[in-house]
Amino acid sequence: MKTEDLAKQILDIIGVSNITYATHCATRLRFNVKDEALVDLKALDRLEGVLKAQFSSGQLQIVIGAKVKSVFDAVSGILDLEPNNIEVQEVKQKKNPISRVVETIAGVFGPVIPVLIGCGMVKSVFSILIAMKLIETSSGTYQIFNLISDLIFYFFPFFLAVSAAKKFKTNEYLAVALAGAYMYPTIMEGAMNAAKTGISSLSFFGLPILLVNYKSTIIPIILSVWVMSYVYRFIDKRIPDMFKILFVPMLVLFIMVPLGLIVIGPFGTYIGSSVAQIVTYLYTANGVIGSFLFGTFRPVLIIFGMHYAITPINSQLIAEYGYSVISPANLTGNLAQAGACLGVFLLLKNKISKSGALTSGVTALFGITEPAIFGYNLKYKKPFICAMVAGGIGAAYINVWGGGATALILPGLLALPTYIADSYIHILIGVAISISLALIGVLIFGIDEDKVPASVSGSTGTTDAATSTAAATVQNTSAEKMNSTSEVAGPGEKIMVGSPINGVVKNISEIDDPIFALGSGAAIESEDGKVFAPFDGTVLSLFPTKHAIGLVSAEGVEMLIHVGINTVKLKGKYFTTHVQQDQKVKQGDLLIEFDREAIKAAGFDTVVPVIISNTYAYQGVDQVAVNRVAKNEALLCIHT
Repeated sequence: MKTEDLAKQILDIIGVSNITYATHCATRLRFNVKDEALVDLKALDRLEGVLKAQFSSGQLQIVIGAKVKSVFDAVSGILDLEPNNIEVQEVKQKKNPISRVVETIAGVFGPVIPVLIGCGMVKSVFSILIAMKLIETSSGTYQIFNLISDLIFYFFPFFLAVSAAKKFKTNEYLAVALAGAYMYPTIMEGAMNAAKTGISSLSFFGLPILLVNYKSTIIPIILSVWVMSYVYRFIDKRIPDMFKILFVPMLVLFIMVPLGLIVIGPFGTYIGSSVAQIVTYLYTANGVIGSFLFGTFRPVLIIFGMHYAITPINSQLIAEYGYSVISPANLTGNLAQAGACLGVFLLLKNKISKSGALTSGVTALFGITEPAIFGYNLKYKKPFICAMVAGGIGAAYINVWGGGATALILPGLLALPTYIADSYIHILIGVAISISLALIGVLIFGIDEDKVPASVSGSTGTTDAATSTAAATVQNTSAEKMNSTSEVAGPGEKIMVGSPINGVVKNISEIDDPIFALGSGAAIESEDGKVFAPFDGTVLSLFPTKHAIGLVSAEGVEMLIHVGINTVKLKGKYFTTHVQQDQKVKQGDLLIEFDREAIKAAGFDTVVPVIISNTYAYQGVDQVAVNRVAKNEALLCIHT
């Protein structure tokens, strides 16, 4: 699906008027919404290109993967708003304190993550060049590489000032000015030379300003911008419009700069240093247990979008000690998911699914784990558990040998040069343990390929929304491809799919429903009011209203059979089902019976759309039957 189409469908499901705030991180779109009940998560899950949609920590999180930036840009373009963060007037909602903290951290750090990753990648390449002795440490090239890799950490307060101002909805330029106060040479040089000069503070109207090195600090600037957001609004409301430009910035700076340097800055620095010291102590005293637990549950944090809550701690550790002791758990947790997904790849029989598993596994090796987690490991359950245990064991092993990371970078293979240990070989061994144990665990415990829900499963609605949700599954391919009855989409094997209905065949574009009319399949007017299994396979979803059923064949073909148009409103009346969800069926088995005449008398169209719902996995789908067709006779030809 095109990026613009995906963005439009996401906004259609959420509702533009329902959005109060939007941003994105490395792999997810993140929305604040007015009413969570208006968002159909299952409809979002069914969109091609969406790995998972969920509410977590007070936010709607839509996992996209590596394409998230382009999708977010398309969302911004559709809304014609600023392409970094979308804001509209927010309706106040009560959230628990933990949700508010996690949401704030994600909102502040999310926009900065790409710069952190970029600088970290440069540091990784830099480390390789130094190790290979391709750069002299006295050269200008060395200095420039060092500058690029360290600039985010040296000037971190400036970056955080901008993102914090957006999150707290206050003036970005005044926020940057606050960061400038913390980073001003008088303060920075005074802090660095305090031991020599014996001067540790300045006096401001008799109040002491401690000389603190704010390089790489996190908490002082975030707290300062948060406080400033209230100060700014208080002053802005009380100054007449004609004097705002003169007095609002002046008064805000006059209040916030001294307040920051005297109180907030030293307090925030103390808190940050204390957190770093506590984490370091825990890892020193009980490091094996702590690293095992963190490596084990790192994927769980990813599922709920809470892994960014760890970013400030990582940053503070690097600023305080030059390396982070908890980063190895991030690395092993990610790589274990990659190993598990590669194990799934080896076990899968369906070649379309195998290809996706291989791609997701390789992507996870380089730090983007959402496709592997949501697309395969969680779906089959056992691989996810194997990866959790393997990631914990790998993290514990690295901790024993004093492992750490000197930069914030996507935890993957490219990050390896930034890791340190008593002996570097132990980093490689820990990585190998994580990948291999996860992969071997999957091969030992296996997967149950037949019981996995696919894109047509999961809906339990009993209203018009349920019908729209099911129909949305099939609207992702182009009308041109779907309306073709003779064109071969391309070379490759063909899968012939039989008819589930005895009746008269129509072109899918002829039915009176704009969603189904764009589907890839056929429409049939039933002669006997019966629906049969068109192939050997599994019942993926059986709607409580009995009007629709989702199937998957042994070859991986996913089919949605929807009896009638808007018949969800009948709430199961006039329908009888003969199978259950997850039941295996043979070609020709009776699935559903329905009273055609009673349904017509109730005012509903009884045409039966037969839709291939995973068309994105194939080159094309052609209708081969014309006029009348009997059950099990060839109805559709799928080009692989």
